Amino acid sequence: MTAIDQSRTVAVVGTGTMGQGIAQVALAAGHPVRLYDAVPGRAAEAAKTIGARLDRLVEKGRMDSAERDAARARLHPAADLAELADAALVVEAVLEQLKIKQELFTALEELVADDCLLATNTSSLSVTAIAGALKHPGRCVGLHFFNPAPLLPLVEVVSGFATDEAAATRAWATAAAWGKTPVRCADQPGFIVNRIARPFYAEAFAVYEERGADPATIDAVLRESGGFRMGPFELTDLIGQDVNEAVTRSVWESFFQNVKFTPSLPQRRLVEAGLLGRKSGRGWYDYAEGAVRPEPHTAEPAGAPEYVIAEGGLGAAAELLDLIRECGITVRKGGGEDTGTRLVLPSGGQLGLADGQMSGEFRDVVFFDLAPDYRAATRIALSASPDTPERTVLEATGLFQALGKKVSVIGDVPGMIVARTVAMLMDAAADAVAKGVATEDDIDTAMRLGVNYPLGPVEWSRRLPQGWAYELLQELDLRYPGGRYAPSVALFQHSLAGDPEGADE
Repeated sequence: MTAIDQSRTVAVVGTGTMGQGIAQVALAAGHPVRLYDAVPGRAAEAAKTIGARLDRLVEKGRMDSAERDAARARLHPAADLAELADAALVVEAVLEQLKIKQELFTALEELVADDCLLATNTSSLSVTAIAGALKHPGRCVGLHFFNPAPLLPLVEVVSGFATDEAAATRAWATAAAWGKTPVRCADQPGFIVNRIARPFYAEAFAVYEERGADPATIDAVLRESGGFRMGPFELTDLIGQDVNEAVTRSVWESFFQNVKFTPSLPQRRLVEAGLLGRKSGRGWYDYAEGAVRPEPHTAEPAGAPEYVIAEGGLGAAAELLDLIRECGITVRKGGGEDTGTRLVLPSGGQLGLADGQMSGEFRDVVFFDLAPDYRAATRIALSASPDTPERTVLEATGLFQALGKKVSVIGDVPGMIVARTVAMLMDAAADAVAKGVATEDDIDTAMRLGVNYPLGPVEWSRRLPQGWAYELLQELDLRYPGGRYAPSVALFQHSLAGDPEGADE
């Protein structure tokens, strides 16, 4: 099945930001485009707005004037739904209300040809339910663009329970012909991105709620240690707290209030207070004129230890040993196994990679957080309890400062910040693959392009030691009983892959 020919008309219903963006994408691909909105006059206004955007592209040298003129000539506002009858594809971007979408597609089904694809841009509703009102639901498919549609490459192509394979394939090929990067997924709550991304926000909010660290510090650790483009507090301020919280609540309710998707109470309070982020002038941060952005907690300079004793190879943090040697600190070999994840400091205290345990469970242990690339990381978080000897915290701080890292000391939080976030993302991805939501490659593509993650969760699982995420989540599940951190069966199976002896234990 090939893409829809560019000579065929693409209709877009709904002329808000997303509708305009999708229409612009179809125009740029060479299609005649018809815009329709139920509110009189809005389609014509949207056409003018799109024309102005095309003018700016010419000004920036991204389109020549002849291409702009040709695109304008192909763009037609429609005053009546019947004017969409010759469309080969209709994409709706109307209100996220099931009844409205069903009524729209029911009306369109009586107008368009039998080979016309009916596509919904929904981000939160069931494609299966939307198509359920149709006589021929097989031609209804999800085409979930990301905002702004002309700029972001990802499109989730969602197959409802009744979607014909040929319809989904044609939608995928059309999105690819438009220069987008389409990924295929089944019709499950949140699709790929909005399902798997929930822990990125939830774990940060949980650390904050436990008073483990403030928003500025959590954001900085996830950016400067975890490699994420933005931290979850600043990102949800950009998205809008109401929008982000609504997506979380929708996924939670769609999964029958599964505890793994439980919304954040602090975020709910922000929404109730009208502190919605940038658009309201204040959210987690204050955006008023002259407001000072809070700085992340950064430890004062401390002296570096002369040596450390490596009890094993540090596991997922093995590259730290080379960095320590390169900065002139002696690394002595201890008696631990190669899989050990602790360093012994001169004072006798230990420095360990976050594993879901708490510093307070031990007499003299400081934990450090995960990083995808310790050499590139510019900040490292340390976790200590109030009873941890100060000398151990200072030695650990001085060690990472000697490696050129800023250090943030946070509270005694199991799994810390990056480690627990990554483990939960890996678990969500493994569960989604096992349940047929999408392939491993499509999940990683979606998370890198849709939300700019430094690595897809499947790529994380390939880089980290086998069983790392499963073991960390087991430890978290002991400390937070109730099921939120209980690792999925899929993650358990992954932890056993290639380890037949472990499977028999």
